[in-house]
Amino acid sequence: MKLHKSISSIALAASLAASMNTSAIAAETIKVGILHSLSGTMAISETTLKDTMLMLIEDQNKKGGVLGKQLEAVVVDPASNWPLFAEKARGLIENDGVDAIFGSWTSVSRKSVLPVIEELNSVFFYPVQYEGEESSKNVFYTGAAPNQQAIPAVDYLMNDLGIERWVLAGTDYVYPRTTNKILKAYLKSKGVADSDIMVNYTPFGHSDWQTIVSDVKSFGSAGMKTAVVSTINGDANVPFYKELGNQGVSSSDIPVIAFSVGEEELSGLDTKPLVGHLAAWNYFMSVDEDVNHEFIAKWKSFIKDDNRVTNDPMEAHYIGFNMWIKAVEKAGTTEANAVQDAIIGVTTPNLSG
Repeated sequence: MKLHKSISSIALAASLAASMNTSAIAAETIKVGILHSLSGTMAISETTLKDTMLMLIEDQNKKGGVLGKQLEAVVVDPASNWPLFAEKARGLIENDGVDAIFGSWTSVSRKSVLPVIEELNSVFFYPVQYEGEESSKNVFYTGAAPNQQAIPAVDYLMNDLGIERWVLAGTDYVYPRTTNKILKAYLKSKGVADSDIMVNYTPFGHSDWQTIVSDVKSFGSAGMKTAVVSTINGDANVPFYKELGNQGVSSSDIPVIAFSVGEEELSGLDTKPLVGHLAAWNYFMSVDEDVNHEFIAKWKSFIKDDNRVTNDPMEAHYIGFNMWIKAVEKAGTTEANAVQDAIIGVTTPNLSG
């Protein structure tokens, strides 16, 4: 009986020691969640953002980490499945114990995550333009709102290119619908008639653009200068631009200005039919600033591919990550409430100077 008790005591002590050792090891790192689609229709855009976060975390660890600890990336794949974003976010917080999450591209995925982030009181950094009409102390929106992207783009088309007819083409979800609602009201306030505004929505992953592009050509043949304002997202951009080329729609005929497409999404296309079409972002790879050149060099070295490009949401992650680092250092902790308070007044450089 005494022998049995002694063995039990030894086993319990060993178990507790192992548990304490595991906890100590876990406490040696600060975990950062990366919530980007690595498969499905949005992988074409989001995989690069996952790699961007891994680069930023690696670079910060080379500087000594934060609060004397190394950062540990926890990567999950919500697979372009909007409800799965919420499930994966919950797992990152409750099971993996992350202190912050960086992720999403679409507003529908962000809105799926939002209730979880608020319920569990975490912090979430969202790196893509969004439609506004949402505010949360738990979410930091580092992309552009419509007044910072969509309205200036339309002003440019109207005032500099003399555009009179408008095609508002988007993927069928909250960001394009809300942004186009704002744009339609703005255009009408500028005297544009309803008959000079065409609105079209397609599902995620849409691939057959023949009829839609034909309709755009017909709409643009009324003798008035016409442009397409595109809020098409994800891999649907590839067949859209291909079809424009197939039907001979050039930028001199009907220019397209895109809010959700960059070099990465179009990297596999023949560029000749794309010349002259436009994109409106807060950042472009061509920005001639030392900090941008340094970022690009680090990116190409990290990804081991000199042909890879950078884009606006990557810069937004750069800004958001540095905001979080500074707030954590200022607060002296990764605790959400303290970080939310400390981040007020934090300034960090962007890549555009």
